[in-house]
Amino acid sequence: MSSKAAPVLVADIGGTHARFALVGADGEAANPVVLRCADYDGPAPAIKAYLADQGGGAMPRRGAFAVASVIDGDRIELTNSPWRFSIEATRQAVGLERLEVVNDFTAVALSVRHLKPEHLVAIGGGAALAGRPIAILGPGTGLGVSALVPSASGEWTALDTEGGHVTMAAATEREARILDRLRSQFDHVSAERVLSGQGLVNLYQAIAALSGHQAVFSTPDVISKRGLDGSCPVSREAVETFFAMMGTVAGNLALSLGAKGGVFIAGGILPRMADAFRLSSFRTRFEAHGRFQPYLAGIPTWLITHPLPAFVGLAALVASNKSA
Repeated sequence: MSSKAAPVLVADIGGTHARFALVGADGEAANPVVLRCADYDGPAPAIKAYLADQGGGAMPRRGAFAVASVIDGDRIELTNSPWRFSIEATRQAVGLERLEVVNDFTAVALSVRHLKPEHLVAIGGGAALAGRPIAILGPGTGLGVSALVPSASGEWTALDTEGGHVTMAAATEREARILDRLRSQFDHVSAERVLSGQGLVNLYQAIAALSGHQAVFSTPDVISKRGLDGSCPVSREAVETFFAMMGTVAGNLALSLGAKGGVFIAGGILPRMADAFRLSSFRTRFEAHGRFQPYLAGIPTWLITHPLPAFVGLAALVASNKSA
């Protein structure tokens, strides 16, 4: 089989799960499989297990991976995972001719211009302006941040950023007390410390302490469930604070980028709470930036509900760079 005819192996490697699929000539990611990172020593064993399960004996020759890590040379050290690996050694171990690795939210950024309307939930704002910067952020195991920036020639560049680690700012006195509490626990309270799976737990624990209650829950799934059904007031406040702080960070990012092309919210947490998020204070907080409220009011925000947007972005990357 020629390298042109062979499928391309794509992977979205996060802190908890690694997702694999094969992209064919039609540009669609087929046979997606989700594996737990903790079950494998690194990407090469996981890839081999995935390919072994593909009944047709798939033999990809090229690969495009999205990883939750800074991309700075050959060595990859995932931010929220014990996986450490060499890009070149992984390429050789799985028999790929070429392997391109990008930040996970770079891949998500590359997806937004290719997502279908059914994979987007509109949450306020006006109309996106063509040819203007687009902001992308989203909570999962960490907080990913990226952007699409247009050039004069009409090309788009996805920025590789670590914007999830900016300092979290309080917008209310209650949030100031919550962040003060967290500062006694962490040297630096970044946006990711409150806007991620563990971040929701951090918010819940801080709110419980400030409210004089014992923190009895320890997982984001339980906290979000108890918060959304109203059975736990502390969990409810934690979820509402999570939504509001997302608005603060998204609004700050939109202002920093001049993101009149729109703001897209991704990640593994919010799509599972789409209705509550849409009806929350997120959008009000997004716009609550004093004199620049009218500026932000015109910027549309969307929640991405596609289950694997990074694959859409990686497929677009493969299509635009045939030598990858």
